[in-house]
Amino acid sequence: MEKYTYQIVSMDMDNAGSVSSKIKKLLRERGVDKNIIRRVAIASYEAEINVVIHSVGGYCEVNIDDDTLTMNFIDYGPGIISIENAMKKGWSTASKLDHELGFGAGMGFPNMKDASDRLDVTSSSDGTNVEIFFNLR
Repeated sequence: MEKYTYQIVSMDMDNAGSVSSKIKKLLRERGVDKNIIRRVAIASYEAEINVVIHSVGGYCEVNIDDDTLTMNFIDYGPGIISIENAMKKGWSTASKLDHELGFGAGMGFPNMKDASDRLDVTSSSDGTNVEIFFNLR
């Protein structure tokens, strides 16, 4: 199993999406099916953007082998008030600035769930862990 870790900086809009691009490149180099890469790109981008705009920073851990890809997006808080609401299309706590920059439409978790084979979210005031799973076969 290969493991990678990528730092994600809060409010770093200039680099938002760079982790997703690195994961996409990694999968291309491994010859993963283009449809799977597209789904991974959607889920990883949404998770990365959530860390950038909603947290005080964090990181992404990627574990990959021949059959599976697991991505853990971990941030340092402040946490999600209601995971149940966050899973609803259109629900958002994004700031006015985030909206002006084109983020915060409330589709992050719904898109992650639709794109992945499994999505697990845990959150407290200390931070959030979003685990996203894909079958690569």
